[in-house]
Amino acid sequence: MSAQAANDAVPEVSVVVPVFNEEAAAAALAREIVAAFAGRDVEVIFVDDASSDGTRQALLALKPQLPGLRILWHGRNAGQSRAIRTGVLAAQAPILVLLDGDGQNDPADAPALVEVLSAAASTVGLVAGERRQRRDAAARRLASSLANGVRRRLLDDGATDTGCGLKAFRREVFLRLPYFDHMHRYLPALVQREGFTVAFRPVGHRPRMGGRSKYTNLGRLAAALPDLGGVLWLRGRARATGEIGEG
Repeated sequence: MSAQAANDAVPEVSVVVPVFNEEAAAAALAREIVAAFAGRDVEVIFVDDASSDGTRQALLALKPQLPGLRILWHGRNAGQSRAIRTGVLAAQAPILVLLDGDGQNDPADAPALVEVLSAAASTVGLVAGERRQRRDAAARRLASSLANGVRRRLLDDGATDTGCGLKAFRREVFLRLPYFDHMHRYLPALVQREGFTVAFRPVGHRPRMGGRSKYTNLGRLAAALPDLGGVLWLRGRARATGEIGEG
């Protein structure tokens, strides 16, 4: 295969990592992701959401060492969901992995989610991680548990931990989903709305590699209430087509 053909080859998996002011974690996380997928044709896309620290510079310095690393950036801060969408639109592989940029998701868990999705029927659109032995403060775990309970009761999506950033999904499925700010918190319900099923698998959880969380409990609650109402409206307005034929 020529060098040009090799460069044009579609990767097997695209890993998308949204980051905002994660200078302390980004470089080490990029190396971990590449190591986790060693031997596979993978591209790793970090999307810097207009960080004000040295996140982008730390990642750019890694490019000579990690040929599959791509760095995109926003001109102004647009939020985690927009950063995810930017990465998905740029991704080339049919299967995508999503990880949070703070290093709390263990990249070593990601290949197993990809294997589950690859072996599943095409009707499975998403494999979502569910954190075991969370390494967050007690107040944050309690708030997350309460929020997940309310969301699961109202949306009936089967998810117990939509806050887990580690997910594997089919790119074509994601591109069917309606975009809105904070949509990443409702991926199971949105994927089901499009007629696909969702699988769940336990994954690990780690302390932050550095820096601090960009969210507070009150901030999450303020965003969650209108978002939840919006997702309920979207689900109520969906109409199934059944099998689609062509002749």
